[in-house]
Amino acid sequence: MAFLEVRHICKSFGRTEVLKGIDFSLEKGEVLSIIGSSGSGKTTLLRSMNYLELPQKGTVSVGGEILFDYDDPHKFSDEELRRKRLHFGMVFQNFNLFPQYNVLDNCTLAMDLLARDKARQTKQHFDKAASHRENQQIASDILASVGLSAKLKNYPCELSGGQCQRVAIARALCLKPDILCFDEPTSALDPELTGEVLRVIKGLKSSDSTMIIVTHEMEFARNVSDKVIFMADGLIEEQGTPDEVFGAPKSEKTKSFLAKSLESI
Repeated sequence: MAFLEVRHICKSFGRTEVLKGIDFSLEKGEVLSIIGSSGSGKTTLLRSMNYLELPQKGTVSVGGEILFDYDDPHKFSDEELRRKRLHFGMVFQNFNLFPQYNVLDNCTLAMDLLARDKARQTKQHFDKAASHRENQQIASDILASVGLSAKLKNYPCELSGGQCQRVAIARALCLKPDILCFDEPTSALDPELTGEVLRVIKGLKSSDSTMIIVTHEMEFARNVSDKVIFMADGLIEEQGTPDEVFGAPKSEKTKSFLAKSLESI
């Protein structure tokens, strides 16, 4: 059984079918890139996998556990939903940092809340100050690993776009997700800032992180991925290794998309 299994995900907005039955799997430590034109369903798929969108059909399993069964949906408690979502770390294209918090606090806020909730569930004594200090150390180490140890006290408005995205990546890593998901992580960045974010993501591959990357950076997808999915019209049009998808695509839609994409580079 694969580490991540996505089965027959279907999602419509009104009468518009956005996902028309998506199936794929991913082994632990693998990197999957999802490519395709705007409107093909890439972001909706990513959001459906961790309940940010509610599909009409399908299942999502991680490590053999069915997290979300959309064929038999039920209302999760806030606590249960937070627990299930912890399997996924999301990095959004527009960073989604809290402007009122500095870099370190952006990374520790969710950690502090989860530590409090865990203590409440287990009915253990909770030392808020000690827990916060421990979380600050963890976050500081992760921020240092993405080159931001000098920016811990800075606010998002004082950072470049590339630095903001690196904070967003560090924040996701702080929660130790099973699968790290990136939704067009460089689309909001100027070209000169794109490289610094892509280097951080590429560096995570060596740490055996399992990652799903929705991206329009074709060369990056080809170089960093173990698997590539090309989506078109709400379906997986083609999937395989980078050599198979980029080097010898079978679908005419894939060939056309890659030809146009590579022309623009």
